[in-house]
Amino acid sequence: MKINILESADQSGLEAARESAKLINEAISVNGTARIVLSTGASQFEFLQHFVKMDIAWDKVEMFHLDEYVGLPEAHPASFRKYLKERFLQHVDVRKYWLVDGEGNLNEVLDRLNEEIGKAPIDVALIGIGENAHIAFNDPPADFDDDRPFKIVDLSDTCKMQQVGEGWCATLEDVPKQAISMSVQQILKSRNVISVVPRQAKARAIMDTLKNGIDVNIPATIMKSHANWSLYLDKQSSSLVYEWC
Repeated sequence: MKINILESADQSGLEAARESAKLINEAISVNGTARIVLSTGASQFEFLQHFVKMDIAWDKVEMFHLDEYVGLPEAHPASFRKYLKERFLQHVDVRKYWLVDGEGNLNEVLDRLNEEIGKAPIDVALIGIGENAHIAFNDPPADFDDDRPFKIVDLSDTCKMQQVGEGWCATLEDVPKQAISMSVQQILKSRNVISVVPRQAKARAIMDTLKNGIDVNIPATIMKSHANWSLYLDKQSSSLVYEWC
């Protein structure tokens, strides 16, 4: 585990983008292509702004993303497909991308995603951490053993309140009850994992992740078992770590 604490969310995002670009370019150099996973949410704003400007052979990059709500139209402000199209795909011309369609036939969507992601390892996975320490939509208590790459999960009220707090939905009732999520086991199969987690709202989740052992009730703790995990924080999200230390 490498912990990087920067002054601001912008600096944290920039340094994470630089490391991501380095790892992607190394994968392209070795394999001719690179496979990546992107996460969404307010915590990824600064990272993506810098990431799309990196010197990367984007036409050799294949992209997956972590999760999407079940039944939410793509036009909805909270749609992660909409988010990635606006903040990533319209800025770079990747070789191929796989968006999670929560409006389609869910069994067919899962079968296709699981088939495609299983074809080769993921080189770089950008995995955020939620306010309740969820990774993807694996809320506590998370299933660390399920080996399905993508699956349907129920969302906790704590998770849904984060979406309201970040302004994606107006009320708790507006947040869908379920989502398609990448599993913990699939995340851990990635060759490199980078987590960009800025802002004060994430401070408790970060402290709980770092001070505790691996615990299904703090899903992000499982990331500490990964051989190549880099965590990028800012002064706000790391504030409670200083107090704990």
